[in-house]
Amino acid sequence: MTLVEHIRELRTRLFRASLAILVGFGVGIWLSERVRILLSKPYCDLPGSISAATGKCEFVQLGVTDVFLLNLKIALWVGLIVAAPVWLYQLWAFIAPGLHRHERRYAYFFTAVAAPLFAAGAFLAFFVVQKGLEFLINLSGEDINTTLEVTRYISFVTNLILLFGVAFEFPLVVLMLNFVGIASAKKLLGWWRIAVFIFFAFSAIVTPTPDPFGMTALAICLSALYFAAVGVAFLNDKRRGRGKEIYADVDDDEASALEYTPDPVEAGERLETVTPVAPPKPIERTYDDMT
Repeated sequence: MTLVEHIRELRTRLFRASLAILVGFGVGIWLSERVRILLSKPYCDLPGSISAATGKCEFVQLGVTDVFLLNLKIALWVGLIVAAPVWLYQLWAFIAPGLHRHERRYAYFFTAVAAPLFAAGAFLAFFVVQKGLEFLINLSGEDINTTLEVTRYISFVTNLILLFGVAFEFPLVVLMLNFVGIASAKKLLGWWRIAVFIFFAFSAIVTPTPDPFGMTALAICLSALYFAAVGVAFLNDKRRGRGKEIYADVDDDEASALEYTPDPVEAGERLETVTPVAPPKPIERTYDDMT
C-alpha cells in the first residue's frame, strides 16, 4: 500500500471506531446514573454516610450543572468500555499487517491477560477506597458532620481505579522483557528484593490514606503477580532452551576458562619442486584497452 492508501485506511478505521464510541456513549448516558450509584457504594456503605434527616446517603453539589457534567463524564468512560471490542479491533486491524507471526501471537496473549488484570486492580481499588474512607472519617470526630462533594468523590474513585488497574499491568512488562530476550527468568528472580521494595514504596505513595491496609493489600498483590510472572518466565526459558548455551553459568564479569596445554607441532611433509611456468606469448594489440 502507498502512503495515501495507508492514510485512507486510517481514516476509515478511525471513523468506525468513533462511530462505535458514539453508540457506546449513548449507552453510557442510559447507564450513567446507575454507574454513579455503584461508584458511590464504598462511601454509602459506611454508617456515617447516612443522613439523619432523610435516612439516605447524600452528597453535596456545589454547582448547578455539576451532576449533569459528571453524568456525561461517566457516560464517556462507559462508552469507551462498551465500544472497546470495536475500536480495539480497528486498531489491531491497522497494525497487524506490519507484524510477524510470533509478534501477533504475543499480542493475543498480552491482550487476553491485560483485561482480567485491570479488572482485578479495579476490584482491589473498591476495597481500598472503602477501608480508606472509613479510616479518614473516623479521624474527624463525632462533633464534625462529613458530607462529600459528588464530583470530587467520583473523580477520586475513578482515578484510583485507573491507577490500580494500570499498576496490575506491571507483570506484563516483566513478561515482555523475558519474551524479547532482554532479561532471563534467573535474572528476574534475582531482582525480587528490589521489586518488592519498589512495590511497597509505590503503594505507599498512590494509596489515598495513611492506613496500612490499602498499601499492604496493593503491595502484596503486586508482589504475587511479579512472582507469578517470573514463574511463567522460567517456563518460557525452559521451552526455548535458555541457560544451556556455552558459558551460560559464567557471570558477565568472569573470565572464561582457557586451556594452556600446548599441542605438539609435527613437521610437515616435504613438497616436490614445482616446474616453472613458461611466460605467455605476446598478445597482438588489435584493440585498445577500453574495447
